[in-house]
Amino acid sequence: MEGMGMRDVLVVDPETEFLASKMKTGDEWEIYKENVRPLKRGRKVELLNSALRAHQDCRIRKELLEKRRGFIKSIDDYNGDDPLQPWIECIKWVQESFPAGEESSGVVVLYEQCARAFWDSDCYKNDLRYLKVWLEYADHCNDAEVIYAFLDENDIGKKHALFYISYARHMESKDKIKAANEIINRGISSNAQPIKKLEDAFRKFLARSLRRPPIDDEEPDCSMPNRSFGTDLTMGGNARRSMRNQASDKEMAKRVPLGIYQDKNADISSSHPLNDASKKGLGPWKYIGAHIERNKENNPMPSKWTSYKKPGVVAAGREAVATSALIEVYMDEDCKQTAGDLPRPSKAVLGHDERDIRMKEEMLKKHPLHNFPIKRLPR
Repeated sequence: MEGMGMRDVLVVDPETEFLASKMKTGDEWEIYKENVRPLKRGRKVELLNSALRAHQDCRIRKELLEKRRGFIKSIDDYNGDDPLQPWIECIKWVQESFPAGEESSGVVVLYEQCARAFWDSDCYKNDLRYLKVWLEYADHCNDAEVIYAFLDENDIGKKHALFYISYARHMESKDKIKAANEIINRGISSNAQPIKKLEDAFRKFLARSLRRPPIDDEEPDCSMPNRSFGTDLTMGGNARRSMRNQASDKEMAKRVPLGIYQDKNADISSSHPLNDASKKGLGPWKYIGAHIERNKENNPMPSKWTSYKKPGVVAAGREAVATSALIEVYMDEDCKQTAGDLPRPSKAVLGHDERDIRMKEEMLKKHPLHNFPIKRLPR
């Protein structure tokens, strides 16, 4: 009995253990929670509170920047068999330490640098960790379609169901339902894993498609009534309205031609220069001509009107161009390099100037494939 009592005293619940440790909890989460970017894997409250204190304490922010430089240095110093792992650890730490996802965090630059470091590596093309880096990069860009097209063009992540599901969801969000349907079917036909997850996503996609109204890229159902103001929406109302329109067209066709007023007291020969042949044409108009015939005076044929040249000016201009020095066209260093000569971006990827980091992130959000070789971009 005494042994059981001692056992009951030693086993305590987590709340009692926390109170006994006399640890202090921060209230930063309650103050800045609207500025926290959600993560799919969730966040640790201790790290979250510590990171949010940087909003008030400059010392803590400097410590975060120093730790970030340490993670970047670990990428350069890594000599193991999995060079992607230090990138993943650095990205996860930045996500945790800069929960607001502000531009000065440099997370978008890290996404781009990591993606560019292994995009042509065969051992990482179907690595799920590498694919998730691409997908997170796409979530931060203004238009992720170019990124998905690049992955599709270079066979990156195409063995995973996550690629097709994310690609189809993005196309569905842009109301490109047919393209989303083709993407999911392509993933199922290629047996992307896990196939059950992809099939379940396809069933949900079909259920959502049935509830959607017809859109521009699909042919609308002509049998359904069209909504218009002041008309009957039933099928019978549409039929009666179409019959009335046909009857009115027939009545217009039976009407007499448009008559032209003629003044009987006026002397046509003296007031207007008309010959006898034109007098015979006077009378009602049976046909007023098509739109092109009625406006033919407004459609003159183009003719050359710059035939006159000032003597001596053209020749002098040509001589000046010939004698002037050639203009050197600027070529970006990244464009001069081929795919095999692209450097592995790891050293000093962020720098120390927060303004420069913000400019890089803004540029990458608008042009996510700016630093990639032009020949490998999607067409």
